[in-house]
Amino acid sequence: MSGKLYVVGTPIGNLEDLSPRAIKTLSEADFIAAEDTRVTLKLLNHFGIKKELVSYYEQNKEKKQDYLINRVLNGENLAIVSDAGMPSISDPGEDLVKAAHENGITVESVPGPVAFATALCISGMSSGRFCFEGFLSVNRQNRREHLAQLKNESRTMLFYEAPHKLLKTLSDMAETFGKDRKTAICKELTKIHETVFLFTLGEAIEYFSENPPRGEYVLVIEGKEKQQETYSLKDAVDMAKGLINKGESASFAAKSAASVTGLKKGDIYKEIIK
Repeated sequence: MSGKLYVVGTPIGNLEDLSPRAIKTLSEADFIAAEDTRVTLKLLNHFGIKKELVSYYEQNKEKKQDYLINRVLNGENLAIVSDAGMPSISDPGEDLVKAAHENGITVESVPGPVAFATALCISGMSSGRFCFEGFLSVNRQNRREHLAQLKNESRTMLFYEAPHKLLKTLSDMAETFGKDRKTAICKELTKIHETVFLFTLGEAIEYFSENPPRGEYVLVIEGKEKQQETYSLKDAVDMAKGLINKGESASFAAKSAASVTGLKKGDIYKEIIK
């Protein structure tokens, strides 16, 4: 009988954020696939968990995937973790999960902290609609092409960034989105030096030019403001007349046109019946 694959979320900074269920799952799993076994070993030692660790990261995933899947198919339970947060988010865990599904293995979630969701929640920016873009390319041309595709994005955008690339990324963002675009730059989430910087992109460039970036960052970028379409009274009347020609009453047509254009129903109605 096949075992299970457990996708386990781990702390993004503060070790106390590891859930009781995650501790239980890691303790009971037969073995653990870890992005960096040294990082995971520190976590396991903190909670007194002794377990076999198998390295599974971007550069060796193709070699290790069959090995891991075969062990689960032979009845062992595997827990996969990343260095921080949920596996599969900017992480090779997604390939292992896909392979598990393809082999009929049950995949079970043990949710935990996620850096981009944490940053969004404390940024104060719109969270109704957002898009997660992960890490931008180290290649400037590829990075600029990626940002160009988002130039007219109206949703809040979230990115991960390393300190040595932060200024270059901010400069390219300012070039694409404009220096006045608002941003929340979240540093070292859940750690002692957790900080949220509320800047425009221009202000962020000035600040980090004078204060060299340290730590890991999540960038929360305001989406492009939608331009509201404006309607003239003539536009509204033409809209209403189009509805009347389709058999609607003048009152209904005026009300419908008012709801679309934002103009007063009475003014539209008066023009219709002239």
